[in-house]
Amino acid sequence: MNIFRYFEEKVQAALEALVAEGALPAGLDFTRVAVEPPRDPSHGDLSTNAAMVLAKPAGAKPRDLAELIAARLATEEAVTEVSVAGPGFINLRLDPSFWRSRVPDILRAGASYGAGDLGTDQAVNVEYVSANPTGPMHVGHVRGAVFGDALANLLEKVGYRVCREYYINDAGGQIEVLARSAFLRYREALGHDIGAIPEGLYPGDYLKPVGQSLAATYDKDLLEKEEAEALAIAREAAVEAMMELIRGDLAVLGITHEVFFSELSLHRSGAVEKTLERLEEKGLIYIGTLEPPKGEVPDDWEARPQTLFRSTEFGDDTDRALKKSDGSWTYFAPDIAYHLDKFERGYRTMIDVWGADHSGYIKRMKAAIAGVTGGEAEFDVKVCQMVRLFRNGEPVRMSKRAGDFVTLRDLVDEVGKDVVRFMMLTRKNDAPLDFDFAKVMEQSRDNPVFYVQYAHARIHSVLRNAAEAGGYDLSDAALANANLSCLADEAELSLVRLMATFPRQAEQVALAHEPHRIAFYLDDLAAAFHALWNKGKDDPSLRFIQQEDRDGTLARLALIRAAAHVIAAGLGILGVEPIEEMR
Repeated sequence: MNIFRYFEEKVQAALEALVAEGALPAGLDFTRVAVEPPRDPSHGDLSTNAAMVLAKPAGAKPRDLAELIAARLATEEAVTEVSVAGPGFINLRLDPSFWRSRVPDILRAGASYGAGDLGTDQAVNVEYVSANPTGPMHVGHVRGAVFGDALANLLEKVGYRVCREYYINDAGGQIEVLARSAFLRYREALGHDIGAIPEGLYPGDYLKPVGQSLAATYDKDLLEKEEAEALAIAREAAVEAMMELIRGDLAVLGITHEVFFSELSLHRSGAVEKTLERLEEKGLIYIGTLEPPKGEVPDDWEARPQTLFRSTEFGDDTDRALKKSDGSWTYFAPDIAYHLDKFERGYRTMIDVWGADHSGYIKRMKAAIAGVTGGEAEFDVKVCQMVRLFRNGEPVRMSKRAGDFVTLRDLVDEVGKDVVRFMMLTRKNDAPLDFDFAKVMEQSRDNPVFYVQYAHARIHSVLRNAAEAGGYDLSDAALANANLSCLADEAELSLVRLMATFPRQAEQVALAHEPHRIAFYLDDLAAAFHALWNKGKDDPSLRFIQQEDRDGTLARLALIRAAAHVIAAGLGILGVEPIEEMR
């Protein structure tokens, strides 16, 4: 149950009653009416802006209208107090029995608690990772991979139909470098002395198996072929091997994509040319000369006529080139074709997760998608900033070209998948994130993944103790029927209130495309549970198991079992397994 949506319906019913009585004019638009947590929790449990957004169209003063609405809401059974604050906000305080009734709701829903129909089964394409297939995944890829996967989980939780997609950049200069690097390893596998790896090629040992496979398949035949043909074979083998490696790396993180889309397929199918024809038909392409770039102008820059996209018509800073001086496409052209392909596959909502080095590319892509789809597509880009690794207080240096980097597998092997996934979501995606190997393994309040998992494990420890004590049916169905009237302490009710906000949290976070806020919520929920645990140390009446008070024990076991379900539901969005026993 989304209590905020529930009370929005109550507010709208009150407004409709006022319209029926003639106190409000007919035809008012209620879509901007919202029920939210009040900015100051001391004002109550819920707050509505109804009077603020309707006063002007209703021709009324906000506070006068607020008093009318408040009088109506005061008759609701669950409402114990209604007050008007400031210019016309209406605050509601709810009866404790209403909050206690949320515990059975959670127990009946289990780990599916928070699932909703906000997305109404709309198709959403989330493209993430899309690392160049030139080697194993390193720690620089991990944050975007975890963020994209958690975002996809979140959108599915609230009712969207999500496609997880990976764009394979298997065309362009880096792939040519990969092909030459693989061919060099092929020669090495044949016994040739290749010496030091030439500057500009990939030196990593991960290409040795590719060379060995080529040697086993072709023996010396590739040496006798034309260079272009031999490199084409090496390129295909290397890309296939690297993608197999990347799929395995992602599986270690618990990530699976439904679609792997090849950039090369766009070029071979003629999709780029067709996309440019479509833009030309719309009058969005012309031959022109761009102004020199701002700041220091490169020595090789020259003013020359180019094929340009009218990007400025859609909010970009300048029009953008679609062809290079040699007549080949810029990277922008196939990217437009790729997103048009997504659109034509039925995705009116597209979300791309990019690294920080691509942030300057956002405006042009938004402009291009608006142009090529006629404004019918919703496109959002989430940029993930760098992850800085620290060991013993010192930064860990990495260089992919030098073949010296921390791989995704290295990271997961050392601290575990769940720690990696949770920690990657402990800061907003567009803020840098520090990952300290020592701190993420600490068992302390300062380690958020431990703190949340410890709350879940503590709950299960209590439930195991109750089971060992005997005489309790600890099934969700039985606990949902417990007499919860004894849950009256503020710490208990605070925990319930926080759990009851989870469905709204999931919806709001999904709309904002900010899954890190689920990690923040879980930290708050764990804090509320640990606070209740600690309070029970000082006040025996709040302890979870009390042999002399069977009803009170069942009520508190129901409460914490519900808390475990909410923690598990949140961790499920993050892709983290809830722990039932700490080791």
